[in-house]
Amino acid sequence: MFTHLPQINSLRVFDSAARLNSFKAAAAELNVTPTAVSHQIRALEKKLGTLLFKRKTRLIILTPEGEKLARVVSHSLLQISDVLEEISDNQSVLTVSTTTSFAAQWLVPKLESFHLRHPEIRVVVKTGESLDDLQKDKRIDLAIRYGQFDAQNEYATKLITEQFGMYATKEYLQGLPNIEDAILIETAWKNRELQPITWTHYFNNKNVDKEKLKIRSYEQEHYVIQAALAGQGVALVSSLLIQTALRQKWLEKHPGGESIEGLTYYMLTSSAHEKNRKVVFFREWLLDELVKQ
Repeated sequence: MFTHLPQINSLRVFDSAARLNSFKAAAAELNVTPTAVSHQIRALEKKLGTLLFKRKTRLIILTPEGEKLARVVSHSLLQISDVLEEISDNQSVLTVSTTTSFAAQWLVPKLESFHLRHPEIRVVVKTGESLDDLQKDKRIDLAIRYGQFDAQNEYATKLITEQFGMYATKEYLQGLPNIEDAILIETAWKNRELQPITWTHYFNNKNVDKEKLKIRSYEQEHYVIQAALAGQGVALVSSLLIQTALRQKWLEKHPGGESIEGLTYYMLTSSAHEKNRKVVFFREWLLDELVKQ
């Protein structure tokens, strides 16, 4: 019945090349050589009797026939993968992409409760500040991102809008008679598209001589938290990321400090993974955990 079908491995190679628009990138994803990818694609084209890609210098473009096949192959491979995970005794793997700070300060400390709820799912956390393309990179099931939430995006789920406050060790606060004498620590976002949340912003319209403020900046929030834990100053940081330090009484909120609204954490997935069982479970768990905040 299916004797005319190509080998499934050649379809996997084609799917990867079609998503990534590159034989080289497909080779990296599949852990083979670009030559092997090119050979598989040529063999598939020969079997089908039609070109699937237009080859240009440093660029490949799907032909109309290639686009038609890419849509069907992508959907079919995803369905096969979902069913295999569902019926297999092996543990499913969920790959989550997020920022280093969110992973270290909030997600990883809480993952044990997800594992207890769903022991059949193993979570792999991928960190970094660059934005992964979830539509192209199907190895990533979902991303937890930070910034302005787009309510029009059907694949985005709002998680929580954080609050920023002033935090330091008990010893540092006890020896601090005046905020203008303190070392103030803040995050200077690596992503310049994010709205800055700085001490200058925090003290806007307050009776503080901004010229006298002694401010130190780091690119990552977890560096800011570590500096505060080391007793180096007062951190302006998200109440979401400071929870473990507060619960363990490593840091305290400044008694005179106010809270200001920060940015929003949201979960992003893709058309390929949106209704996947493990993604649905993880979304439910995230929302349940964040209700407790």
